[in-house]
Amino acid sequence: MVKIDFKKEMKDFYAGVSAKEFSIVDVPSLNFLMIDGKGYPGTSQEYQDAMATIYPVSYTLKFMLKKKGKDYVVMPLEGLWWAKDMDVFTTDFMEKKDEWLWTSMVMQPAFITKETVNEAIETVKIKKDPPALSKLRFEEYTEGLSAQILYFGSYSDEGPTIERLHNFIEEQGYERRGKHHEIYLSDPRRTKPEKLKTIIRQPMK
Repeated sequence: MVKIDFKKEMKDFYAGVSAKEFSIVDVPSLNFLMIDGKGYPGTSQEYQDAMATIYPVSYTLKFMLKKKGKDYVVMPLEGLWWAKDMDVFTTDFMEKKDEWLWTSMVMQPAFITKETVNEAIETVKIKKDPPALSKLRFEEYTEGLSAQILYFGSYSDEGPTIERLHNFIEEQGYERRGKHHEIYLSDPRRTKPEKLKTIIRQPMK
């Protein structure tokens, strides 16, 4: 059985993003498991509850599909971030972190259906019943035209790179729209802060 790695299958959006220069991409509609919340991940219980929910369901789906002959690598965690004042993500990046609103999400292969997700949720509920299970949803997300770059380093030091990305968008004649997007390619529990790899993406028009 061949194990599919969708990061490589969609390398323009995941595995092949440059760290040296900004790129412009048109991201297609994709399906995600999603949980919404508020606050800084380092101190928010709501965020910890989301992590304790979204991973078990994602891996349950993987093993359910593997039994049916379709094996794949679970996709990395992603986050949509926003605030009432979007300047929070540039000049006041860390100072106002408690004002952050977020959607944590994991992309799911196109062959996964709503029925399969519901079955996985019921399985996880019986085994673990994580705290944010009632908040979990399976939803299509269309990001469309966006600018992005691969960032190396601590999450708390992203501010200058985010500002450079915003400046690039303006220099190319576009305007920002939608929510700040991050894709976490490293496990922060096992990776030194300076070696963390994160795709930073911003939709534009």
